[in-house]
Amino acid sequence: MKTQIELARDGIISEQMNQVANDEGYSPETIRVLVAKGEIVIPNNPSRKNQKAVGIGTGLRTKVNASIGTSSDICSIEAEIKKAIAAQEEGADTLMELSADGDLDAIRREVIKAVHIPVGNVPLYQAFKETGRKYHNPAKLDPEFLFDLIEKQLEDGLSFMAIHCGINQYTIERLRKQGFRYGGLASKGGTFMVAWMDATGKENPLYEQFDRVCALMKKYDAVLSLGNGIRAGAIHDSHDRAQMAEMIINCELAELGREQGCQMMVEGPGHVPMDEIEGNIMLEKRMSGNAPYYVLGPLPADTGAGYDHITAAIGAATSSWHGADLVCYITPAEHLALPNEQDVREGVRATRLAVRIGDIAKYPNRRENEKLAAMARRDMRWEDLEKYLLFPEIAKKMRVGRSPREEKTCTMCGDFCAMKKGMEVFQNDIKYDKITPSNL
Repeated sequence: MKTQIELARDGIISEQMNQVANDEGYSPETIRVLVAKGEIVIPNNPSRKNQKAVGIGTGLRTKVNASIGTSSDICSIEAEIKKAIAAQEEGADTLMELSADGDLDAIRREVIKAVHIPVGNVPLYQAFKETGRKYHNPAKLDPEFLFDLIEKQLEDGLSFMAIHCGINQYTIERLRKQGFRYGGLASKGGTFMVAWMDATGKENPLYEQFDRVCALMKKYDAVLSLGNGIRAGAIHDSHDRAQMAEMIINCELAELGREQGCQMMVEGPGHVPMDEIEGNIMLEKRMSGNAPYYVLGPLPADTGAGYDHITAAIGAATSSWHGADLVCYITPAEHLALPNEQDVREGVRATRLAVRIGDIAKYPNRRENEKLAAMARRDMRWEDLEKYLLFPEIAKKMRVGRSPREEKTCTMCGDFCAMKKGMEVFQNDIKYDKITPSNL
């Protein structure tokens, strides 16, 4: 079986490429060319049926990922299924199942069955969790068990995986020589791999046997997302030597993986002050040959706990504007607690709005929808306005719940309505009233 990138290089337009072209408003040939270059990836494990084809990369709408999963404190398979469905209902493009306790195989399989969007994970979570259960010491992880587990998870239908191949002994040496960090380590999988390497004195097997990782991912045409295990967990650690060492390695590995016919993404950057976001994305794109960038956050402040979905939305809008391709949502519970279903919904909504803002800046030719919304608001055509909104049901509920005395106005201004008065003055001067709806 050939992967999407191999098919594209052979001049073949797959069913998935056709679907992405239709969804994004491009010709299938344009999508094929960018897939062949590795600038667009399409997570597509063929062992999973009825999966939606989602394109991630150059020229496409910035996509939103939602993450769910159990912890040792809160573990309910029913709750995770509800969260997965909620994420899909709210418009998430992809889903990561990141459970760290309970029957991890059962949770993963049930979540995959519950949705039709591509599902990914971090295999190190289950690898270290099950090793700890068996030996009471995660540092006893057997690399052969890890590789067997990756294949088992792919057999279940995962279409992308965050695999921490870019951590190696050189990266850890940078952490030690710089005196660790203000914010410590933020990646669970990355931190446990660092601990394993420290305890055993061995090299990271995912780095050492990178060709083997690629071969497994190719077998299932899954996207290898190069995990950001040394990402900054505080803005004062942003772009330190350890983070940059891993980023350079991941960008090199992205190139090597593409050469082997594997679909590749690069992950980053975590907590980054706003003035550094553009530079971070420029570095990833330049060093990786324009590989799709899966952005975690970025959070441009460390003090927003309880409202970190807003903190991250500001970072997400900025990163989307400057070229990020897939943004992982943050919920209000980030840094405080395991998200519940409502947190998931709020996180997806905030991130969808953020990447829409970024895409408006990134793609000026995709602003037509905003114009149509503005005109409907100007004309007080409330039902038409709902067609162009990201969250029409919420907007309608809010308006109906606080209905005005006069149907055309709203209770924000009542009889002091600027829109109404402006239309009275300029009704005969309107030129921009013959625009037809667009899918842009």
